[in-house]
Amino acid sequence: MKLKILDIQGNDTDKKIEFHETIFFKKSYNHSLYLEIKRYLLAQRQGTHKSKERGELSGSTKKLHRQKGTGGSRKGNIKNPIFRGGGRVFGPKPRKYLIKLNKRTKNIVRKFLIEQKLVRNKILIIENLKLNVPKTKFFLKLLKSLQLENKKSLMIIGETNKNLYLSSRNLHNFKLLSVNELDCFSLIKFPYIIFSEDSINKIYQFLSIHTNKNKYDFNKTFYHRKIL
Repeated sequence: MKLKILDIQGNDTDKKIEFHETIFFKKSYNHSLYLEIKRYLLAQRQGTHKSKERGELSGSTKKLHRQKGTGGSRKGNIKNPIFRGGGRVFGPKPRKYLIKLNKRTKNIVRKFLIEQKLVRNKILIIENLKLNVPKTKFFLKLLKSLQLENKKSLMIIGETNKNLYLSSRNLHNFKLLSVNELDCFSLIKFPYIIFSEDSINKIYQFLSIHTNKNKYDFNKTFYHRKIL
């Protein structure tokens, strides 16, 4: 599979990148994908929710009336949960929602998602971007030239760039990440992925996991990059 590198006007250049099909998985990892997305979403929760029990409320502890002989139910004090403003029974308490997932599984899911984007032709590769000052119009023009103006797209660059980030943060249906910030949730959330040329080496590292280095030539058999 060969992909041409595009310039900022959306035109083809003389450079190409080749992905060998031998690096692709031969089976689906939908369950591992489910576990990783679940882990990511749970990690976004703060877990600071808290309700007060009757022992934590301020109020009188005097028994409202005698235990028997009134014809009514026994109630205890005013902080009883049956009263409005009373303590809550089995209410939420601060907790951590984090769940553990093996690093190998996370890497497999990330590789699986990138491969699915490649197979479905949802990946574009462009030349490296440089901006001296933040300029949102630059990204608007770029997305229009790539025919992604009204589509949800994710751009991956090699290194964090403040000017690029400031130029793109207000755009609707667009997100900019460095390759080290790439997560599986963003890969599945955005249908189209745009890789900059300087991020390809790291992407090849993602695609080269889950290989047997002792049996095969790691640099030649499982992935191959060719710029013509």
